[in-house]
Amino acid sequence: MTALTVHPDTRPEQAAPPVPADRTAADARLARPGEYLTFRLGGEDYGIGLGAIQEIRGYQPPTRIAGAPDDVCGILNLRGTIVPVVDLRLRFRLEAAIDASTVIVVVNVRASTVGFVVDAVSDATAFTRADIKPPPALGGMAGLAHITGIATVDLNGAARIFILLDIEHLVSEATLQADFIDRAA
Repeated sequence: MTALTVHPDTRPEQAAPPVPADRTAADARLARPGEYLTFRLGGEDYGIGLGAIQEIRGYQPPTRIAGAPDDVCGILNLRGTIVPVVDLRLRFRLEAAIDASTVIVVVNVRASTVGFVVDAVSDATAFTRADIKPPPALGGMAGLAHITGIATVDLNGAARIFILLDIEHLVSEATLQADFIDRAA
């Protein structure tokens, strides 16, 4: 089992700046500054808000469910709670191989608990407003609605890019069940 130690933020809490009236819906979805769990998927760095993280578990094969979408690995019994497990690498059409660094990140969002398989967990990283840029417009690709920002930071003398994900979108019932609905049609 992989452990992640998160130290409480002892900085004084600051109120969020007011949102300008001319701000677009895309701007309103822009990732907010704060602490993110960073992890690797297919050789790239990603991040999700630390507040949604319940725990990080070493990979254990979930129980498969017949007819589940390809990216739904199955379910785990997590202390009496049945948790669906989604392989984010498959969800994002990346190569997926299980090795010693593969983990399951368990998240809680809107009364849902879901496990996400990722290649490796990196660290808890704080991103400032200056670090986060809007995601690029890629021809209005609706399939990229899960990206809320791109964080660029200098870590140990090397520029790193992190793709910040909208965990609520990834955990939404509509997103998790889209393949089931498509198959039934």
